[in-house]
Amino acid sequence: MAVTEPIVNGTSSVSINAYSKDTFTKATEFYSKFLGLDAVSKDKDNCIVLSNGLISLKINHTEDPAKHTASQQQLTRLAAIANTQDWRSHVAQSLVFNTNDIVSLQNALKSLQFPSQVYPSTLLPMEVYTIDPLGNVVGVTSTKNAVSTKPTQDVLTAVTNSSTATRSPSQQPTRVHSLTDLSYKMNTTDSYPSLPKESSSASTNVNGDKKSIAVMTSGGDAPGMNSNVRAIVRSTLFKGCRAFVVMEGYEGLVKGGPEYIKEFNWEDVRGLSTEGGTNIGTARCLEFRQREGRLLGAQHLIEAGVDALIVCGGDGSLTGADLFRSEWPSLIDELLKTNRISNEQYTRYQHLNICGTVGSIDNDMSTTDATIGAYSALDRICQAIDYVEATANSHSRAFVVEVMGRNCGWLALLAGIATSADYIFIPEKPASNGEWEDQMCNIVSKHRSKGKRTTIVIVAEGAIDADLTPITPSDVHKVLCDRLGLDTRITTLGHVQRGGTAVAYDRMLATLQGVEAVNAVLDSTPETPSPLIAINENKITRKPLMESVQLTKDVADAIHSKDFKKAMSLRDTEFVEHLKNYMAINTADHVEPKLPVGKRLKIAIVNVGAPAGGINSAVYSMATYCMSQGHKPYAIYNGWSGLARHESVRSLNWKDMIGWQSRGGSEIGTNRVTPKDADIGMIAYYFQKYQFDGLVIVGGFEAFESLHQLEKARDSYPAFRIPMVLIPATLSNNVPGTEYSLGSDTALNALMKYCDIVKQSAASTRGRAFVVDVQGGNSGYLATCAALCVGAQASYVPEEGISLDQLQQDIVNLGEAFDRSEGRNGFGKLILKTTNASKALSADDLANIITDEAKGKFDCKPAYPGHVQQGGLPSPIDRSRATRFAIRAVDFIEESQEVMAKSRAANESFDGQSKEVENTAAVLGVKGSHIKFTGIRQLYDFETEIEKRMPKVIHWKNTRAIADHLVGRKRVD
Repeated sequence: MAVTEPIVNGTSSVSINAYSKDTFTKATEFYSKFLGLDAVSKDKDNCIVLSNGLISLKINHTEDPAKHTASQQQLTRLAAIANTQDWRSHVAQSLVFNTNDIVSLQNALKSLQFPSQVYPSTLLPMEVYTIDPLGNVVGVTSTKNAVSTKPTQDVLTAVTNSSTATRSPSQQPTRVHSLTDLSYKMNTTDSYPSLPKESSSASTNVNGDKKSIAVMTSGGDAPGMNSNVRAIVRSTLFKGCRAFVVMEGYEGLVKGGPEYIKEFNWEDVRGLSTEGGTNIGTARCLEFRQREGRLLGAQHLIEAGVDALIVCGGDGSLTGADLFRSEWPSLIDELLKTNRISNEQYTRYQHLNICGTVGSIDNDMSTTDATIGAYSALDRICQAIDYVEATANSHSRAFVVEVMGRNCGWLALLAGIATSADYIFIPEKPASNGEWEDQMCNIVSKHRSKGKRTTIVIVAEGAIDADLTPITPSDVHKVLCDRLGLDTRITTLGHVQRGGTAVAYDRMLATLQGVEAVNAVLDSTPETPSPLIAINENKITRKPLMESVQLTKDVADAIHSKDFKKAMSLRDTEFVEHLKNYMAINTADHVEPKLPVGKRLKIAIVNVGAPAGGINSAVYSMATYCMSQGHKPYAIYNGWSGLARHESVRSLNWKDMIGWQSRGGSEIGTNRVTPKDADIGMIAYYFQKYQFDGLVIVGGFEAFESLHQLEKARDSYPAFRIPMVLIPATLSNNVPGTEYSLGSDTALNALMKYCDIVKQSAASTRGRAFVVDVQGGNSGYLATCAALCVGAQASYVPEEGISLDQLQQDIVNLGEAFDRSEGRNGFGKLILKTTNASKALSADDLANIITDEAKGKFDCKPAYPGHVQQGGLPSPIDRSRATRFAIRAVDFIEESQEVMAKSRAANESFDGQSKEVENTAAVLGVKGSHIKFTGIRQLYDFETEIEKRMPKVIHWKNTRAIADHLVGRKRVD
């Protein structure tokens, strides 16, 4: 073989010999077309060097008829056995190159009409081999390490020994470059963090200089603001722009100077996500409300060189920001006329782009489902109520809990749902004077008469009656004591609601909105209205800032003008839905059912799969809503095996479920057994015996399988010809048909808190990293989102696996990160690994490898949170969404009765293939900005990787890229 040295990983160049002019020409053409190499130098017809900047291939031309004949005989012989024998066993050595786009190279061979051998199959190629015009076996591989075969038969020893290898240390490694490597698509720095060297046109101003983007936090502080600042600063740097922060809100803008308008680098925002409040300060500034204050702000931004401003705050702060932008042309005109800026500055800063992200614990901004900090405040409230309910139960007491919410009752409403509070007061829906006393006493009395020992009443700070008279906790306390004789206490949570670190949802929301805010200001033109970054269901969106602010103000105006109907109509549909749901589950079986007797149904609920936060909330909400409608709710205890073996069906009553809304685990029991495993015939028998009219399944992938099996069995078992709904509930968030599963938020919070503690330990020890083993099966959702929340240096997930190249690069990144660490927060490093990311490497193995490769610069330890990720009290998000999903599921069953009644009437001519009937067995899921019901057959047949227990489309893939970018992780695959 005319190869001087076998090519393996690390070899930087190779020389091969052609022994005739014809084969020299053919070889040059072959390697140019096959590997995409270009000629970089040529010595007449005697030598040519081909390269793509990474591969250097030298072809030497020496006329030698004997060797030419030998090489052609080799070529002919190998071509003859292409379909019968492995070429690698018939040659001494072979050329092998790395690639991550093996399919295109396979297609290139077909177009060149060269013979090939593909392993393990042509449909799933990992290695492709061919024969070049010189008789050499040449291969490409998508595996992480290129290999060279060793001789099994010394066929061409004489030829091999006839030439000498050339190697240049300055040349690049010999591999076909990965098409997904970031450094291939854009230049990156040689050291951490990995940032673009070249700026795009969007990241430069009119003079071609880097754009400068500033961020400020204003108004009341909110947990998650620090995550927002971190994301904005690092995204700005990643986009090739300069990043600034304005200290102390608008006050810093008015005061100006380097003390208040500071340029930040990558390391300045390290560790911010784990801290509460806002580290860059916030303040309400009266001066900025005056034109002279805004004039100073404009001057100071121009002096600092800022082109765009991102403001994280409430409606007042964002209104000020948009006014600032609208006045900008007149402000700079005045600054020029008064010689406070130069003509050059005037020309350069003609426009100021503004973008808003909403930081407010009240969640009072219209057009967005959630504001940064709202769910953290809700978490504090629910935790406090869980605590006081324990002492209330001990003494059979009543507690009046005051929560924030001046013109918005969102906190009180969601806390009421999440804790099953007896009564709530919100400004959007007040009762007439005196009427609220009767209503509250009526509800509380009925709850007490049914055996409830506790009473919780939640009062928003903006609570009023229909005459706009404030309703205070003292007013409520007096009524409960005087009219009902209850031992009552008042708890005012105050600023505890603002304090502490952000929950996982707020860290993710703030981070993703920060990244989108940077994209928005870079996309903006002088004519673009100022955008507001919002979230609708599970999708980050852009909304017109001033429209959102105006709608928010309209709500307050409507309340103050006593037009409460208009105030409710201006709230988003989710708020209205939550209020309707709360009123429905709070009345349960205490009032006359809504539906007439003829429309009342028997609806069963079963839990299938591993425990997940929110399962009990779903059962409680489904049952209480059924009661308020007039339906009969049944629980199937201990899953399908409990039903098949023990007929474990029990009707649910309100008293037995008191407290379920806020409990973890599964009160009716759960396991992973599917109907086929348990005995589907026996299950059909009990369905027929109890004459169920509908079924709600709550669980993960086993629940998904269960719904599929029951739907397929409709042809054989008429008992299953009823509407059936799956409410996804699994920490893995791997159920097809939804981007959100109950329990995933609870698990994410548990994992995040665990990681924060471990990171603190690592920071205290100095020079230490932890590899945290994360649950999730074949889904990397939990590890990816946790990495985003805690700023992990890397995360490994089953969808990608662990390549040795990437692991080596991550170890290098860790070392560079430790070198640049300043302050205590900089010394704690985390790597997250989904358990199934690698069967070969456990967290212990990874920790040992990292420690060994660090060569004493730092060490690494494994950490196993284990089933902590499945336990604990459900988060407020999982509680409130469980209620929402459960009620939607019951509504779906009601609406599907007519379709299934027709199919049951048909009996012998039952058409299970009709789309209308198919869709009565559905998965309830969040998809983008909508809640949808998708038929199980569609999902199972077309949208699911059954063996992997995963949806085909990974909806969180972009989140993963953002998590990597924000820690400067370099990707090599």
